[in-house]
Amino acid sequence: MDFGDAKKMMKLQQEAAKVKKKLKNTLIESEVDWLVITFNWEMKVEKVEFEDTKILGDKDALEKAILEATNKWITKSQEVAAAEMQGVMWQMGINMPSGGWLPGM
Repeated sequence: MDFGDAKKMMKLQQEAAKVKKKLKNTLIESEVDWLVITFNWEMKVEKVEFEDTKILGDKDALEKAILEATNKWITKSQEVAAAEMQGVMWQMGINMPSGGWLPGM
């Protein structure tokens, strides 16, 4: 690897770090029916809101809503990460399809 390649790689690493920092400050809401869960980028729940408190007595419905909201968040977080990283990955010569998953993000 020559000096030019090393300089280019360092620039790409800096750009990737900027994207990662932006993602770290991203909150993603996942809504299923009457339940809204807000997650941060560290996969921690920031907030849980129930739009219909009558459902709180229905254990099965509550469990199903939490499961669906969590799975919905996982999909959405993968899409957000892929969209943010797509430009950097392209510059590195990695062709990543839209909606791809970035392990470790």
